[in-house]
Amino acid sequence: MAGIVERYLDAIVSHDWDVVGECVVDGIIRVGPYGDRFEGRDDYLAYISDTMPKLKSYAMEIHRVTYANDGLAFAELSETVEFDGEAMLTPEVLVFAIDSDHRITRVDIFIQTLHR
Repeated sequence: MAGIVERYLDAIVSHDWDVVGECVVDGIIRVGPYGDRFEGRDDYLAYISDTMPKLKSYAMEIHRVTYANDGLAFAELSETVEFDGEAMLTPEVLVFAIDSDHRITRVDIFIQTLHR
């Protein structure tokens, strides 16, 4: 199981949609921080491959990935995008469900709101 989350996140950052597709199951469920939900590999890949390239000055910093014994993994990271000419940092935790074939079945995204 170890390594699949890092491979997936690296592929997201590098826009390698083929690798993202290899990391997830056909029935992937992705629930975003605002309750947005995508089900199925094709719908999820269409969404992520359309969204990520549009994020101006995007950067991701992975702070820690923790794998649990019950098929769950947790990635603590921060994403930065340019918004209105200013860098906006968003600390996040992503919770991954991983099947016995070491593929991601679900991603839930939780964000912290920073006060400025």
